[in-house]
Amino acid sequence: MQSTITHDSISATINHKGAELFQLSKNNKNYIWKIDELFWNKTSPVLFPIVGSLKNNSYTLDGNNFQMFRHGFARDFEFNVIEKQKNRIVFSLKSNAEILKIYPFEFELQLIYLVNEKGLTIQYKVKNLSETSMPFSIGAHPAFAIEGNFEDYTLEFEKSLNLITHHLQNDLFSGETSEISLESNTLKLDYCLFEKDAIVLKNNSTSFVKVYKNAEFQYKVSFKDFPFLGIWTKKNAPFICIEPWLGIADSENSTGNIFNKEGIQILEKDKEYSASFSVELY
Repeated sequence: MQSTITHDSISATINHKGAELFQLSKNNKNYIWKIDELFWNKTSPVLFPIVGSLKNNSYTLDGNNFQMFRHGFARDFEFNVIEKQKNRIVFSLKSNAEILKIYPFEFELQLIYLVNEKGLTIQYKVKNLSETSMPFSIGAHPAFAIEGNFEDYTLEFEKSLNLITHHLQNDLFSGETSEISLESNTLKLDYCLFEKDAIVLKNNSTSFVKVYKNAEFQYKVSFKDFPFLGIWTKKNAPFICIEPWLGIADSENSTGNIFNKEGIQILEKDKEYSASFSVELY
């Protein structure tokens, strides 16, 4: 099932499963890639309550071991629509018996989609309904369409500092880093940049990424609430993912204690956490 919200010439369509953004259009141009399972079977999954992979796909809590796979479970469940207006919709996922077996916390996760004259804002709200503190991470994974040659696209960052990317090996951080040079704040896209998986920026020094095709502005992704950023594609795939994250994958030497996980957020009993990012369209 899907729902669509609109404002003038801009529309967003969201799948109820995973509350996943399926289409984002302006003047009938869709900025989100169209699924081709040869490359990937998602468009914009919600990453919750972890981002990336856990070491051994498991974590420990109060001496007990729990299994959880990459990027968590939110993308696999149907969300309920609890509010809908012409240009705004609110999705909700609450803990249930199945979820509590792998994540023993009572919670509500809300995704609020809002379209306006500039584009789309996506807000996350996490509510801790448990009797204890709740560890969580959350992240976005939108795949933006590439039309024509991948190399025709460039990314513009807020500052001219070269990028320090943290390397993944078997989905875990190896501790190795490398530097990616920018030219006047920009990075020309090339599939070779992603030969070692995603570009991962920790405590990144940019609050936005602008995307250009042949020097013509396409869209801007702004994410000041998010300290981590992933940029990812697959070889020859017609998309680029720009992924604001509140949390990252485990490292190869992670202890498994979820409360000690790098980037984890700790939400106290009865408290609510909110963060948002936006996509401004050309």
